[in-house]
Amino acid sequence: MSFNIEIIKDKILSENYFVLRNITYDLTRSNGEVIRHKREVYDRGNGATILLYNPGKQSVVLVRQFRVATWVNGNADGRLIETCAGLLDDDEPEDCIRKEAVEETGYQVSNVRKVFELYMSPGGVTELVHFFVAEYDDSQRANAGGGVEDEDIDVLEMPFAQALAMVKRGEIRDGKAVILLQYLQSAGLMD
Repeated sequence: MSFNIEIIKDKILSENYFVLRNITYDLTRSNGEVIRHKREVYDRGNGATILLYNPGKQSVVLVRQFRVATWVNGNADGRLIETCAGLLDDDEPEDCIRKEAVEETGYQVSNVRKVFELYMSPGGVTELVHFFVAEYDDSQRANAGGGVEDEDIDVLEMPFAQALAMVKRGEIRDGKAVILLQYLQSAGLMD
């Protein structure tokens, strides 16, 4: 069943870095009742994320970087441990994530595998994130990683068990990282 939606107003509030829109619409419910919603929608484009894992070493590669939104919301130093990620821009998801992996982690991974795509904050953000995993080994290290131009990224290779423990202790709070770490565990990819 699809809803009947009538746009009343669609106004751009900001096009500074991404697009923030104010949308007013009437939504006809399944019982015929019409309700009016006024929402702000943040369009930052779609993205991709990847978790690199090595079953032989029982390790994963994560990154740590400053995220201003977390700092504003109480993360004392603003740094967040997360999976490598980036916006698609005009790239296909797999091309994007291969490029991001080498830029952020320094690993040039070959066999990336898409596991799913998710809306991470559908109440107000349009972004659809494509989730990938890939095995890595030391021979795939192309550079030190750390990001490009305006990025300052720490590359963290750590034992898989340590990463899971950090999730449990609340030290890893990035949704992408938590989801992909739990995916590795539930799929038995580290057994």
